[in-house]
Amino acid sequence: MNFLLQLVDALRHFVDVFRHLDNYLGSLVLEYGVWIYAILFLVLFCETGLVVTPFLPGDSLLFAAGAIAATSEPSQPGLSLGIMVPLLVAAAVLGDAVNFAIGSRVGPGIFERERVSFIKKAHLEKTQAFYERHGSKTIVLARFVPIVRTFAPFVAGIGKMRYATFATYNVVGAVLWVSVCLCAGFFFGNFPIVKKNFELVVLGIIGVSVLPMVVEIVRDRLHKKSA
Repeated sequence: MNFLLQLVDALRHFVDVFRHLDNYLGSLVLEYGVWIYAILFLVLFCETGLVVTPFLPGDSLLFAAGAIAATSEPSQPGLSLGIMVPLLVAAAVLGDAVNFAIGSRVGPGIFERERVSFIKKAHLEKTQAFYERHGSKTIVLARFVPIVRTFAPFVAGIGKMRYATFATYNVVGAVLWVSVCLCAGFFFGNFPIVKKNFELVVLGIIGVSVLPMVVEIVRDRLHKKSA
């Protein structure tokens, strides 16, 4: 019984670390050294590539990684912006490509089901509304919107978007998102005021990222009421 409780506690801690990796990143860099790059790659790939993991950190993780890179010393465990940019762009591109492939296999019938067992249908509908407003540009714009970022390539696959179009927007969006978030962390993450209020800054980043989706939802509801 004690063993099961310990196992459950360990699993809970493991999930908590991955959900809030941005908060644990500094200590993980010291603990895992160069392997931290593999962890960052995996988290970003899962956050963009698997519709069942939209809760993983994206913007805040990149910002935190950029901030750590700004103070990393060559002789000590740390993070390099020169390594992270191409590596994490690759993770984001591959993640969206896999998500698109899964969506194309699932097909448009998923919208006709009342319930979808492995994802929230509300997330699908919100992303579909985002698509109806912005078209193919959604693949780029969604990179900066949590939840929608995870579901955008999935919905694009369901809608049978031409792959050449998707691939172009996928690469452009990944380069912009990763570069902007990492560089923002690199240049602003080590300001004294940001260091002292890092958790509040991360919450602010998440809030700003979610804002476009909130505006979209409000507009959609007002439109339905007026109709």
